[in-house]
Amino acid sequence: MDGQAIKDGLGQTIKFLRAKRGLSQAKLAEKADMSITFLSTIERGLKFPMPDILSKLAKALDVEVFELFKADLAPQDNKELVRKLSEDMAKSVNLAMAAIVKKYLG
Repeated sequence: MDGQAIKDGLGQTIKFLRAKRGLSQAKLAEKADMSITFLSTIERGLKFPMPDILSKLAKALDVEVFELFKADLAPQDNKELVRKLSEDMAKSVNLAMAAIVKKYLG
């Protein structure tokens, strides 16, 4: 595995864990005591953080540092998952809105 693949995998895993915990980049950056810009560069695989930053990220995400390098945690291609989630959310919102309209407007 080359250096760029490691950075990409780390970034994907951090982004996945952040989303799984319902944290925005701003909130995770705050919890890990770093700038949003730096967190974004890590998530995009552009920068590799120093060990102290890795430790802060792991603590903020409530995982051990080694878990940040478990590439199997983060899906490699989220596009299909995001598309399906978006469709399901849209259906749920539409059903909820229809129920509200029916309840209040008959």
